[in-house]
Amino acid sequence: MSLYLIGDVQGCDDALDRLLAHIGFSPSRDTLYLLGDLVNRGPASLQVLRRLMALEGSAHCLLGNHDLHLLATAHGVRKPHRNDTLGDILRAPDRQTLLDWVRTRPLALQVDGWLLVHAGVLPAWDVAQTLSLAREVERELRSADWGVFLHNMYGNRPDSWDDGLRGYDRLRVIVNALTRLRFCSVDGVMEFDTKDSAADAPAGFMPWFEVPGRRTAGTPVAFGHWSTLGSTSRSDVLPLDTGCVWGGCLTAARLGAVPGQTELLSIHCPQAQQPG
Repeated sequence: MSLYLIGDVQGCDDALDRLLAHIGFSPSRDTLYLLGDLVNRGPASLQVLRRLMALEGSAHCLLGNHDLHLLATAHGVRKPHRNDTLGDILRAPDRQTLLDWVRTRPLALQVDGWLLVHAGVLPAWDVAQTLSLAREVERELRSADWGVFLHNMYGNRPDSWDDGLRGYDRLRVIVNALTRLRFCSVDGVMEFDTKDSAADAPAGFMPWFEVPGRRTAGTPVAFGHWSTLGSTSRSDVLPLDTGCVWGGCLTAARLGAVPGQTELLSIHCPQAQQPG
């Protein structure tokens, strides 16, 4: 029995199919954890959702920013972007079933000693708080008023955490950290404009996992979202967005008994999305 973590698929169903064949995945024996951005920009978002829904029980999926964008677009909160590839989902006869499945996915999990998120974790949060805050957002998405939440979800403010935050300001910070974060300051102020590598951090900011005193530093964290990050020598973080939709790779990490035994397995992907 093997446990695999998989980075951003983004609608690349052919690549996912080839990766599962490459790792010899068996749904009766193995377990997958996909780190969000299941859909969008690639050519087959509907097929990805159908595949993963059929693997319920052996495939567990986090929500990423593109998955939330799907929900917001379907609900009329966001206009489709010119590079979106969500039409097949939005036109599907079982559209509501698909959307309900997406909106009931978690935003963070702890598995085999690893903390799993799509993007990042604010330095003030420990593992227990991260999981608890993720549950707050999940309750909103799973409620009857989930559309109201979506209407209040977007925005860059507040840009840092405060335990006294309440209402949609509180929920917005949680969503932004778990699904959008790349860089933040030593005080936990988030920066959302820069999408470059860790070496190109804007002045006053650093990769979220480099912040001194980060309270999750004792727990290995696996995440996606950051295809331009490049490699890191840290043993306590595992970036798994290797740019499949941009012509890079789709990567799975087979977890060993300890983080140092993690094995990376990748397949190369043709470029499915033009930049822009």
